[in-house]
Amino acid sequence: MKLLLSLLIFSISLFAAEGDLPIVNLSVAALEEPAQFVKTINIAIILALLVLAPSLLLMVTSFTRIIIVFSLLRQAMGLQQTPPTQIVISLGLILTIFIMEPYAKKSWEEGVKPYMDEQIGYEEAFEKGAAPFKNFMIKNTRESDLALFYRIKKEPNPKNVEDVALTLLMPAFIVSELRTAFEIGFLIFLPFLVIDIIVASILMSLGMMMLPPVMISLPIKIIFFIVIDGWQLIIGNLAQSFK
Repeated sequence: MKLLLSLLIFSISLFAAEGDLPIVNLSVAALEEPAQFVKTINIAIILALLVLAPSLLLMVTSFTRIIIVFSLLRQAMGLQQTPPTQIVISLGLILTIFIMEPYAKKSWEEGVKPYMDEQIGYEEAFEKGAAPFKNFMIKNTRESDLALFYRIKKEPNPKNVEDVALTLLMPAFIVSELRTAFEIGFLIFLPFLVIDIIVASILMSLGMMMLPPVMISLPIKIIFFIVIDGWQLIIGNLAQSFK
């Protein structure tokens, strides 16, 4: 849960450090103090971040690669709705939390908690809190993808990792994740494709033209996946694929 808290806590902590949480009042009244206006803006920021939270989760974590690989695995086996989409998404979220836990914990300890304890300012808290996720994205982003977005925006190349802008790193990270996910999906498709070809060839050699090869290959692919302990192989190698 620290992963989700780390993504949203900055907005909540904008006014939490100032005292008690304010009561949301929808009545229209004149502002007597500037602090009231600031708290109103903070509430608007919180609502905006709550809407953007799912997108932020996709953009800065391992969820994109995981969910694409699971979707390609389901298609490779010929199981269109098994496991159900809800199960696939839930499994992807659980693995995302498992993989991102060290980064979220570091973000919490170095950025969020000191800010809530009024030890550092908001800007410093944001930089320290975003640094672990930034390092994760940089490690899993290809240089060519990052250079692409720097060329598109016509920005000078960064001198070091700290100078890489998040607005350019996030789209480059997504593109790299898509490429890596499709590469893994291609490797997953190969053994199941071989099974389909073998079954189709056998049926044609026997003259069974009217029998759909999928009816024969599907149970073979399922038992093959069970024998090799496919879920353990997929999840284990997928988790280890992140640098």
